[in-house]
Amino acid sequence: MKRQIVALCVLAFASHAVMAEKPENVKVPDYSQYILTPKPGKAPRINGAKLFGARPGSQFLFTIAATGERPITFSAKGLPEGLTLDKKTGRISGRVNKAGEYKVALTAANSHGTAERELRIVIGDRIALTPPMGWNSWNCWGRDVTQEQVLSSARAMVSSGLADHGWTYINIDDGWQGNRGGKLNAIQGNTKFPDMKALTREVHDLGLKLGIYSTPWVGTYAAHVGSYADTPDGKYKWIENGNRNENYRYTLPTGDYMQYRKDVRYLSPYSFVKNDAKQWAEWEVDYLKYDWKPNDVEHIVEMHDALRATDRDIVYSLSNNAPLCDAPALVKYADCWRTTGDIRDNWDNFSKIGFSQARWAPWSGPGHWPDADMLVVGLVGWGPKLHYTKLTPDEQYTHMSLWSLFCSPLLIGCDLARLDPFTFSLLSNDEVIDVNQDPLGVHGAPIVENDKEAVYVKQLEDGSMAVGLFNKTLESRDITIKMSALGFYEPKTVRDLWRQKDVDKTDDKYTAKVNPHGVVLVRIY
Repeated sequence: MKRQIVALCVLAFASHAVMAEKPENVKVPDYSQYILTPKPGKAPRINGAKLFGARPGSQFLFTIAATGERPITFSAKGLPEGLTLDKKTGRISGRVNKAGEYKVALTAANSHGTAERELRIVIGDRIALTPPMGWNSWNCWGRDVTQEQVLSSARAMVSSGLADHGWTYINIDDGWQGNRGGKLNAIQGNTKFPDMKALTREVHDLGLKLGIYSTPWVGTYAAHVGSYADTPDGKYKWIENGNRNENYRYTLPTGDYMQYRKDVRYLSPYSFVKNDAKQWAEWEVDYLKYDWKPNDVEHIVEMHDALRATDRDIVYSLSNNAPLCDAPALVKYADCWRTTGDIRDNWDNFSKIGFSQARWAPWSGPGHWPDADMLVVGLVGWGPKLHYTKLTPDEQYTHMSLWSLFCSPLLIGCDLARLDPFTFSLLSNDEVIDVNQDPLGVHGAPIVENDKEAVYVKQLEDGSMAVGLFNKTLESRDITIKMSALGFYEPKTVRDLWRQKDVDKTDDKYTAKVNPHGVVLVRIY
């Protein structure tokens, strides 16, 4: 990852004592006039993934996401042997020993009605059969993240209602690591993370899943210990020399950034990958972000094998800037891989990332997802001081629409405890999320692309097609798509997904006025 290099030169060796800016000091604009997503009704609606994968014998946890007035009673017909449903919470848990595909009829009922939906459970070799949806700590808290901030985000994901729309993972990025130790001689939590087992337990009790971070380097980008060490017994030179703070983060009095890179960011002969994987499994971790550059196949395979040797289904996500030439290996060994350096909350950065993903289309599909990095919406800041995203409302619609069209993992990067109404509306549109979570897993691709506009198309499992009309200019622009260019020769209905309403019926062409840096996202059926 490119970790704010200029800032690191000055701050990389500072203490973590600075606290986050108080909520009243952060200016949050009132974007209520830009909200397009209708509020859900009182009757139930089942949301999120329609396809879920687990390996034979692994611990299974799937929470049925549903909106509607509580209480809601859940039922599931056709669950494979070994799984049970909590009818009050909608959580399906247990272990399935027999491989196969199971079609399960889900029902959610309350006093206002009943909703039904099919869930396909596939017990086999692959997991992450739809792109992971969740939250990551880096774009908000950076290296200053604490256990309480992670728990705060988990609680807010549930209390805000985001979990009712399919958001599942709570992922700790760099900054949790203390020294190596314990019965497995594995990385332990630092003073900011005093009880990792209790953390995963509370996250799971909320019906969510927990992710963690590491690297095959001796030290991470934020200068904590990695999954390799300097000695055969798991020691680190800078720790032995006393060049660390109370959280076992590398420090150097001179603040010499280049010295920091030499002392931390390198590969060594002494691997503790198996130790760490066993520790994460014991903590019941569900997701790993494994971060270094360049991603090399040898170290990719090593961690893959170590994770598979445990009895947990741990989503394996590589970072950062994966080389396209290694795509076949990425598909084989990883569930997700970062295609870029770190994203920033400005048009130039995020649009370059967003409009450069088509090269990954052939390598995307259930169980292997190119990852365009996190969603820079809401309160971000990379720790500890937060600010509201610098993207305009239209740019944020473009952000979410693009990531949905090309099946990127959806990882929120903001402070979930301080979600404003506009950001919540952006993250809770179930018809847009359905495009990202479509079981077919087709990566959207452009059929029109120039410096002024782009038209991206994505085939969906039900035979319809999602189409994004993007305006790259600073002036409103009419953008037209011909039905024949999509292969449609009969009258079709055009549905505006952000507004969740049908807007046209055509057998010729569809034209939309698109705001500057904005999008009109439709489904044609």
